[in-house]
Amino acid sequence: MKIKIRIIGACGSGKSYIAKELSNKYGVNYYELDNLVWDRSAENLRYPIEVRDSMLDEILHKESWILEGVHYKWGQESFGEADLIFFLQPNRLFRDLRVIQRFIKTRVGLEQWNYKQSLKNLYQMLFIWNREYDQEGICQILEITNKFEVKRIIVKKNQEIFKHIEEHF
Repeated sequence: MKIKIRIIGACGSGKSYIAKELSNKYGVNYYELDNLVWDRSAENLRYPIEVRDSMLDEILHKESWILEGVHYKWGQESFGEADLIFFLQPNRLFRDLRVIQRFIKTRVGLEQWNYKQSLKNLYQMLFIWNREYDQEGICQILEITNKFEVKRIIVKKNQEIFKHIEEHF
C-alpha cells in the first residue's frame, strides 16, 4: 500500500502502539519522531538540528511512511506531505495510566523502550509535558493543521484509525 500517515498525540496516547500495528498490517515502515530528536547511542544527547531535519526530509521523500510523534513545533512539513493526519485524543486519565504502565513494565524488564525510564521522566510526562500539551499543545496543533482539515482526523480510540484508512484507500 502506498500511503503517508502522520500520527500525533500526547505521551501515552498510543502513537507508537498504533504506528506499529499499522506498519504490520499494511507493510509500511513507521518512524518515531523522538528517534530523530534524540541520539539513542548516548543518554540525553540531542542530534544537531541539521541532522534531525535531514533525517526527517529523507523520510518524507519516501514513497510510503507512518510517522508518529508529539512534535509539532518543528517538522510541520510532515502534515502537508501526509495523506492522512491522525490526531489522537484519548481521555487524560487513560493516557496517564498508560504512561505509568509503560514505566513499570520497562523498569521490571517486561518491555523494551527507546530510553531509560526514570522517575524524573515519569514526573515530566505526567505533570509537565502532558499538562502543557493539554493546555497549549492541542490548540496549537489544531491551528497548525487547520489548513489540512480535510485530511485531519481526530480520534479518541486509536483502533478507529483502521476504519478511516479503509474508507480512504
